[in-house]
Amino acid sequence: MGENIIPLADLRYAATPPQVPERAGPPRGLLLDSLGRPLRDLRISVTDRCNFRCSYCMPKEVFDKDYRFLPHASLLSFEEITRVARVFVAQGVRKLRLTGGEPLLRKDLEQLVAQLAALRTAEGAAPELTLTTNGSLLARKARALRGAGLRRVTVSLDALDDAVFRRMNDVDFPVADVLAGIDAALAAGFAPVKVNMVVKRGTNDHEIVPLARHLRERYGARAVLRCIEFMDVGATNGWRMDEVLPSREVLARIAAAFPIEPIEAGVPGETAQRWRYRDGGGEVGVISSVTQAFCHECNRARLSTEGKLFLCLFASRGHDLRALLRGRRDDGRPWSDDEIAAALELIWSARDDRYSALRAAQAGAPSRGERRVEMHYIGG
Repeated sequence: MGENIIPLADLRYAATPPQVPERAGPPRGLLLDSLGRPLRDLRISVTDRCNFRCSYCMPKEVFDKDYRFLPHASLLSFEEITRVARVFVAQGVRKLRLTGGEPLLRKDLEQLVAQLAALRTAEGAAPELTLTTNGSLLARKARALRGAGLRRVTVSLDALDDAVFRRMNDVDFPVADVLAGIDAALAAGFAPVKVNMVVKRGTNDHEIVPLARHLRERYGARAVLRCIEFMDVGATNGWRMDEVLPSREVLARIAAAFPIEPIEAGVPGETAQRWRYRDGGGEVGVISSVTQAFCHECNRARLSTEGKLFLCLFASRGHDLRALLRGRRDDGRPWSDDEIAAALELIWSARDDRYSALRAAQAGAPSRGERRVEMHYIGG
């Protein structure tokens, strides 16, 4: 490795076990943090590995052949993930998203999907079960994932032009294979498919309109483009403010080609601002974490592949839920689900994270003494 950048080694083992109240009652079903934000969304990383090396997430000069990823024994098992998810659902979570790394690299992922699909809220409803993927393996996995109970798929696709796409994924992977994955997902019943494009000024911003045109002409309302501002996640992606294309400019470019109009958010806390084509050709969205921070309504928590809970995409430290899953009380008894739920309540009630809002207020990334966790470790 060109530099001894080991931000995750410290993060993996620095977290301490959460505090557990002496008396743990049943889950409340709705948790609020210190700013009044509910816990509704859990993003679950199932692997820290990826077969792409996108510069904004896993730059090749850092994550090279010598980089030490987590050993398999450190990963949460499917049963442990399902147990954690069950506790979160009991505490009010209504959406579960599987992420990575690249989640489809996790062997037998369909088994985990089936376990999570069987979960129910206190009212008897199934939580929304979704997955974000780079699409490289989706063509061969889509039907099995749908059969196991997955309900929605989001595909990351940063360019339509093959040469630009190959440069951005930095492993020479062809765009045609990702497009085939989108086709397979739609054929399997995943409609609409969301297509996430991370936009970097001077790198792929010229691809916004061509990709929007392709998706609306080929799929119409069955595929939704969402353009994401380049974010300062982690410590290795070389983020610079001058490479951020504000969402207002993204919308202006799309509107110049296809007239659009705003529409209301689908659910509270939704990250994307939504717009529809006036001619009925579907919709587009923008996610403006840099220029229009939405921390005030963020209702998401993130679980790393080894069981650390992070309360913000830009966090530096986590809470070690794996210690409760695999550990025991002083009397030798395993921690119960109610006790883990009570620990989660303490963690969430103390949450005051609002990194993007502070970044906007300070006109730059807030200064911190610790490295922020990398995106591939906890998902986007």
